[in-house]
Amino acid sequence: MSVTDKDSPARSRSEISLSKGWVQGVALVLIFGFMVMGVLAYRTYTDSMPLPERVVSESGEEILTQEDITRGQNIFLARGLQQYGSVMGHGAYLGPDYTAEYLRLSSEHIAEQLTSQGVQDPSVATSQMQRTNRYDEATGTLVFTDEQISAFEAIQEHYAEFFGDPTTANGLIPEAITAPEDIHDLTAFYAWTAWASAAERPGLGYSYTNNWPAEPRVDNHPTADILVWSAISLVALLVGLGLLFAVYGRWSSKLGWKGNDTTSLRFLQPGTVGITKAQKSTAWFFLVVALLFLIQSVVGASVEHYRVEIQGFFGVDLAQIFPFNLARTWHVQLSLLWTAASFLAAAIFLAPIISGREPKGQHYLSYGLLGALALVVVGMFGGTAISIYGPQWAEGSLFFTQQWEYLDLPRMFQILLTIGLALWFLIIVRAIRSRLRTESKFNMPWLFMYAALAIPAFYAVGLLATNESHLTVAEFWRFWVVHLWVEDFLELFTTVMVAYIFVMLGVVRRRIAIQIILLDVILYSAGGVIGTMHHLYFSGTPVEHMALGAVFSALEVIPLTFLTVEAWTFLQLGARQESRTTAPFPHRWAVMFLVAVGFWNFLGAGVFGFLVNLPIVSYYQIGTALTANHAHGSMMGVYGMLAVGLALFALRYIITPEKWPDRLAKLSFWSLNIGLAWMVFATLLPLGVLQLWASVSEGYVEARSLAYLTQTENLVLEWMRLPGDVLFIVGGILPFVYITWLGVRHAIRATVTQMEPETLFVYETPEAREDRTGLRTPVSGSTAAGRSENAASTRYASDRRRDEAAGEDPLP
Repeated sequence: MSVTDKDSPARSRSEISLSKGWVQGVALVLIFGFMVMGVLAYRTYTDSMPLPERVVSESGEEILTQEDITRGQNIFLARGLQQYGSVMGHGAYLGPDYTAEYLRLSSEHIAEQLTSQGVQDPSVATSQMQRTNRYDEATGTLVFTDEQISAFEAIQEHYAEFFGDPTTANGLIPEAITAPEDIHDLTAFYAWTAWASAAERPGLGYSYTNNWPAEPRVDNHPTADILVWSAISLVALLVGLGLLFAVYGRWSSKLGWKGNDTTSLRFLQPGTVGITKAQKSTAWFFLVVALLFLIQSVVGASVEHYRVEIQGFFGVDLAQIFPFNLARTWHVQLSLLWTAASFLAAAIFLAPIISGREPKGQHYLSYGLLGALALVVVGMFGGTAISIYGPQWAEGSLFFTQQWEYLDLPRMFQILLTIGLALWFLIIVRAIRSRLRTESKFNMPWLFMYAALAIPAFYAVGLLATNESHLTVAEFWRFWVVHLWVEDFLELFTTVMVAYIFVMLGVVRRRIAIQIILLDVILYSAGGVIGTMHHLYFSGTPVEHMALGAVFSALEVIPLTFLTVEAWTFLQLGARQESRTTAPFPHRWAVMFLVAVGFWNFLGAGVFGFLVNLPIVSYYQIGTALTANHAHGSMMGVYGMLAVGLALFALRYIITPEKWPDRLAKLSFWSLNIGLAWMVFATLLPLGVLQLWASVSEGYVEARSLAYLTQTENLVLEWMRLPGDVLFIVGGILPFVYITWLGVRHAIRATVTQMEPETLFVYETPEAREDRTGLRTPVSGSTAAGRSENAASTRYASDRRRDEAAGEDPLP
């Protein structure tokens, strides 16, 4: 590293001696990725499945209007039906996929009509009728045959009976939807999606959904594109892995988590490290995080129980007060909220260490942000519950209307959450702005700021997906949040934080940390940006979405493989330093959670994700337990473990040393990981494989039906999950809750407002300093431990600045 004094010492900027190729590589990957996404956005708006202005009979009589379909979509979302069943494969997994179900029911009804008319081969005639595209783009008019209209009317009666059921036999509240106009419009929405799944694109031999779902009654089968792009994506993965190992073999000494091999540092022990008021405030964040985690998991247990006993939760008819779709809404939303809240708190904890100071009143802003988070959580709880129960006075309200899956919280609270994330970013910038003035635009503080900015920016993209948006357009923007925000930019932000923590602990140099961050951007964004399209294979988009999504989502496995290769080095970072000092490494279990993140990143996100992302596999399995298997392995395995690990890191310095429960941290670590592994390997993975087999051999509609889910062998698999869930909650979450409570109850006193940047947790031992420079640094043995170590930390920072001024590569 080197420092260039441009004006004066007070205004000099620290420059990192990295090759410009790193910055150019990042710029190239991001520009290319978002340029392609811009083209795909244009194609999504211009060539997605059409939404007709009118649906008419062959005689011209109006049957449906665009307003009916859009209102039906709004009812589907507002009443939480996407958190019960799915449409076009996306949603929950207890109820049916309504697109596939409507297509099946209408085809059977048409076949019966044709048989009664004496048609010689009704099955062929049914297929031809359903696949014929009678949409006139010039007038926006879609023509239904008499048989299709008769099917629509019959299916209305089916859904009136289904949603009007006075019992909880389906896992919904009694008489969930009864108004005839609501049933009519809801059926219209399903009918439109089913029409698009069978009607052929003009000039092509496949439907708007690339022939999804698999349905022999309308001759829906995998297209040539599905098969070819599945094969090409496999080839792309093999080529990418080959290049990765070639590059790693050539430059392995310059890539990855390479620790300091010669420098012996002493870890400052908890209790000797002063914290600021804002840092202390994060204890309340982590307590809220732990409580939300507990609620989310208990609610998740109720969601799971619906799959084995719909009308009886150990003797209680739970759906009377807490139906499946409400439980799953809370479960999904809380999974995002508690993990994100932990990341926000960890950033607030790290910010004063990065800058070396805490602005006046920062803790008040931190508590204000916590209050805003509480408001969003309460609004989500209440708003979604009212929306699902559906009182007339709440219809269409910004406060009480549920939205798309993963963006379920009502619109007003989605806006408030976006504003809250933006305010959090300003809090972070306020804390580190003095440091930004003295650093190169690609040094660690700036990378921290860029990553923080991406959090509110990419969550805000979800505001483009409204309840009235065209289904395909809404799916396009929704998955910018589900995929890009969660799987790419949260990944980047957490990489920056983990790298910063290791810099502060002295186990990697800043230059190495910066390389790791930039490499992460290149590897994750190269596949992750365009790979977002693997969610839209069958959502009515043009075929190029599937082609690009398949290839680039396969490339997403490459960075996860790299992390696996580097896992051993990552695991040894703390142990190396601990072996060279008498002071113990205080973050064993925080680092172990980070190691678990690497494991689950490869398994849950990489292996399980690749399994469901191949177009030919996704064609048969979308919306089955294999999707849930990937979701749990990646969301909890990666972001959940990371959120707990970051909390433990901060709480280690907040809780007084004599109150720190190391055994509980160990218990929490093993219980969470074993419980999650049990959940995956005992239930979700085998059930998903069986469901995939049933989808291929028997039919997609059959594999998604309650009749299939409640077969004896499937119920046995569902019950086998119980011990893992109990271990996960009792042994994993409850100890974590207690540790966070200690952070509030037994926190050390906040006494610090100024500190040396990035040197709070470690200092160089006098012996190592003498070995490295030939100069002895006297340290009085009679000095109190806290004053001695803080003084040594100051000397260490001063020595580092002197090394930088001399043009040397300093200590971290």
